[in-house]
Amino acid sequence: MTTRRNFLKTAAVTGGAVGAATLSAAHIYAGESKKITWRLQTYAGPALAEHVIKPSIDAFNKVADGQMEIQLYFADQLVPTGELFRAMQKGTIDAVQSDDDSIAAPVDIAVFGGYFPFATRYSLDIPVLFNQYGLNEIWEEAYNEVKGVTWLGAGAWDPCNFATVEPINSLADLKGKRIFTFPTAGKFLSRFGVVPVTLPWEDVEVAIQTGELDGLAWSGITEDYTVGWANVTKYFLTNNISGAWCGSYFANSDKWAEVPEQLKALFKLSMDSSNYYRQHWYWGGEASLRVNGDKLKLTTIPDAEWATVETEAHKFWDEIAKTSPRCAKVVEIFKKYNALMAKAGPPYRY
Repeated sequence: MTTRRNFLKTAAVTGGAVGAATLSAAHIYAGESKKITWRLQTYAGPALAEHVIKPSIDAFNKVADGQMEIQLYFADQLVPTGELFRAMQKGTIDAVQSDDDSIAAPVDIAVFGGYFPFATRYSLDIPVLFNQYGLNEIWEEAYNEVKGVTWLGAGAWDPCNFATVEPINSLADLKGKRIFTFPTAGKFLSRFGVVPVTLPWEDVEVAIQTGELDGLAWSGITEDYTVGWANVTKYFLTNNISGAWCGSYFANSDKWAEVPEQLKALFKLSMDSSNYYRQHWYWGGEASLRVNGDKLKLTTIPDAEWATVETEAHKFWDEIAKTSPRCAKVVEIFKKYNALMAKAGPPYRY
């Protein structure tokens, strides 16, 4: 198996040799169509990647028919998640599936990647916001200001709930809890006494077992069961701070430019395929495991008390809006969209 250590070591040793070999053999390959090989790293560990990306990558490789191959790597396998953007800029890796927030994308709108509190209620909110409310254009504008990386598109994942060792029945129960979560979600949750913790993805299960973590606010119940976190936590809070995780696909700009148009179209279709798969996998899984799951006991904070969290989220929105005109534009879109959904009533909002 390729590890981050031997990957980087091999890259350093072979880089010059490959360059020399290419020059010496240039006449052999002149005019020939060479196979394109990409290294793509996802934010997800192996068990989760089996659902959130691997089926679409396998399909892409099959249909590409030898013209291009995407080699899939899992969370932190080649590069730590927080360093993915820089690694992609440098060409250490060719593409990424993650959220803007976790990979430390150097754009102002990165704060909206992952879980931005209460911006969405359902997973379908994400594609509607990007395709019908102008977020596609805003994201393209932001990433066009950064050299070396091309933003390819966004999609929706699961809601953000707590899975914990001890039960959460009130906001007071959150105080002092050491929780694995995303950067922006962590900043927001700290207002309620949560202590956000960042760890490599594969270390989370052991950290809960050893008491380094009290739980996580990183996913919905489908992922808790899929990756094994339901084996080391006992309780699942049904209230969530976001209805859908907002993730994206990115590529090194030079590598993307080298891809023929038909393969670019195929990759975009594979992204759509992955987005569709996740919609039904999460939607069905969240309901089924709440009813049929036998590992996590469900708890709920009363609606009246949880409403104070949503009120605080709107204050958080206004603070983020002040950080840049573009962020202010995004927040205004969230307000407009959620107001419309509330007026539309059930099933859009209850």
